[in-house]
Amino acid sequence: MRVTRGIPAAAKSPVALTIGNFDGVHLGHRAMLDELARASKRLGVPSCVMIFEPQPREFFAPDKAPTRLTSLREKLEQLEACGVNHVHVCRFNYAFAQIAAHDFIERVLVRGLGVRWLQVGDDFRFGSRRAGDFVMLKQEAPRLGYEVQALPSVMVEGIRVSSTAVRDALAAGDCARAARLLGRTYSISGRVVRGDQLGRKLGYPTANVHMKHNRAPLCGIFAVEVHGARGKSGGVVRGAASLGVRPTVKAQGAAAVLEVYLFDFKEEIYGHPLRVDFLHKLRDEEKYADLETLKRQIALDVENAQRYFQTSGTRKTG
Repeated sequence: MRVTRGIPAAAKSPVALTIGNFDGVHLGHRAMLDELARASKRLGVPSCVMIFEPQPREFFAPDKAPTRLTSLREKLEQLEACGVNHVHVCRFNYAFAQIAAHDFIERVLVRGLGVRWLQVGDDFRFGSRRAGDFVMLKQEAPRLGYEVQALPSVMVEGIRVSSTAVRDALAAGDCARAARLLGRTYSISGRVVRGDQLGRKLGYPTANVHMKHNRAPLCGIFAVEVHGARGKSGGVVRGAASLGVRPTVKAQGAAAVLEVYLFDFKEEIYGHPLRVDFLHKLRDEEKYADLETLKRQIALDVENAQRYFQTSGTRKTG
């Protein structure tokens, strides 16, 4: 998959294009990507996705922007897995936000990207003051020589599939509902880094996974499955994970940390890239009176996670 940045002065070839944040690459996004693939094949042109970095709400109101479901790297990995040929990462800044809607269509989409076919969500807005919408795109299509279609909302169990709906499910600790909206288990990827070794001191050594999210969309103690601990072809390792600020040992305002205790696993994996799949929330994070009380609770968490795997019928460890 080809990844480019910036606005080209002129396209090298025409494309079939879809535009959005694609945070989480959920089932609604996947429906768009399926349509994109069909158009790409029909027209004989590459499939292209335009995404924004940072996302517009992060630029305009960083303190109020929603938590990200996926880092840029995770998003690109998901788009590649969906068969996208080309991703255009558009830097969202003040100058870009000031582009007039008609100018965005002509200079960015038609001249810069060579759009031959375009698909957007039914609520898509663009250009300065969000003046552009699907109606404008459709009005300009005959003159500028592209096809355009809007994709209606995708519904799952009466819920409109959206990044917001996935965040709500994760914030509520409902990993199963989040998975149904995503079409896969929610996961966080990152490399194993050295922590403060507290888990080892308590008898439960953990892999400290570096998160690229500035804030995680979920927190608490979870039953998880981990990919990458035994290398690319080593199968899945089950475990119990803590994602939070560790109030028993850290002062208020500490950054969230993702730590995973891997069952029946003794290898050193510092530097390994891992993907942690969150299957079931066991409980919320709590502050304990002392480390001995925390140690007893960790033992109970591990027991409860193992019981979850014994009774849930999830896929077998590889």
